[in-house]
Amino acid sequence: MVHSSRPRRALALSALLGCATIAPLGAHAQARRSDYLLGRPKATFTLRVGAGRPNASNGVFAVTDSVGKKLLTLSPDQFVGANFGADLGVPFTQKLELQLSFSSSSRQAESEYRDFVDNRDLPIEQATRLQRVPISLGLRYNLVPAGRSISRLAWVPNRIVPYVAAGAGTMYYRFRQNGDFVDFRSRSLDVFTARLEAKGWAPLGYAAGGLTWSVLPAVALNTEVRYDHASTPMRGDFTGFGRTSLSGVAINTGLQFRF
Repeated sequence: MVHSSRPRRALALSALLGCATIAPLGAHAQARRSDYLLGRPKATFTLRVGAGRPNASNGVFAVTDSVGKKLLTLSPDQFVGANFGADLGVPFTQKLELQLSFSSSSRQAESEYRDFVDNRDLPIEQATRLQRVPISLGLRYNLVPAGRSISRLAWVPNRIVPYVAAGAGTMYYRFRQNGDFVDFRSRSLDVFTARLEAKGWAPLGYAAGGLTWSVLPAVALNTEVRYDHASTPMRGDFTGFGRTSLSGVAINTGLQFRF
């Protein structure tokens, strides 16, 4: 029995046309999938790095002589250093988010007495290190929604989201000086060598502003300017030196991941 090849050719042609139609649709669906997340994020995690500048202008940083002149050559700019931090955010709405933040900065500065030298006419020098570790809980408010839902499941992030934030917490601090010092209680102004330290915790408040720029649905670049306000009476070897400011400003940038 002889069978016609036309039905087979028609079937093969239909299959080829079907594949040609399905392939672009699949590629289009995959491309669209790369533009959104399955549901609004339940949390965000941000890793950031930048620079911080403590005030470092009063208390133990500004010890003066009897006429009010600063004894040491320390200045706030000497304590500008690297700042590392992380944030964990939990969105309440598209605009409001609870944020737990942690950061750390440390910098050593070299100094000497302005008007005193030792018995060999050499500077009387010290090394001063300040470490600050603020831990805070606050609210972040997005000036535009973080994103929008386009179906029951799909969520599309807005490309640029500026925000402001504020909150409170605590700051761990450690202040150390190592070197030579003048004993102003002695008549001959003796010079002695010592290692002095103060450390503890201080309450803080903060305010911040920044923006996120989405590069992928689950990843965004983050840039932020933050000011921490904190002060405390010094303890340890610096008890009695008066209240010292631990405040400072930091500029950070990093990556935010959405989950």
